[in-house]
Amino acid sequence: MGVRVSRPRLSLFTLGHTSSLDQKMVLKTNTCRFSGLRIYPGKGMIFIRTDGQHYMFLNKKCKSYYHNRLRPAKLAWTVTYRKQHKKDQISEVQKKKRRTAAKSNNRSIVGTSLEVIQKKRAEKPEVRQASREAAIREVKERAKKQKAERAAAAKAAAGPQKAAPKVVGRGKR
Repeated sequence: MGVRVSRPRLSLFTLGHTSSLDQKMVLKTNTCRFSGLRIYPGKGMIFIRTDGQHYMFLNKKCKSYYHNRLRPAKLAWTVTYRKQHKKDQISEVQKKKRRTAAKSNNRSIVGTSLEVIQKKRAEKPEVRQASREAAIREVKERAKKQKAERAAAAKAAAGPQKAAPKVVGRGKR
């Protein structure tokens, strides 16, 4: 027999490995061109078009549907249908609607500068209320004056009115 060579024994723990229960087996999977489902090793079929493009199908059903030009979006069990009709429960759990905080940018508006806007914002509510009431009062006074002027102009333009002719009824006939 041959000569025996002794090798140093290394345990899994000295190499930094974990137990086989903790490790997961990694499989290379492809996706079905029609259904969008995973194709595990040893399953599925490949269709190669005349232009050399590869199409992997999960099973004969997917292949026949593809060749019959059925749209995967019309079949409820395909991934594309489920995405279109929001049937993805996994993504619902993962994606929580995040509300983006509205950012307020202080910019000047056409006709007013940024300083004027900031000054108005800094005003106390009582001062703002008083100025608003004063502006409203002024507008009302102006409207009253205009109304009075119009009434006076209308009177002057009309001149003296003639008395309307008296309508005499004939009575019963």
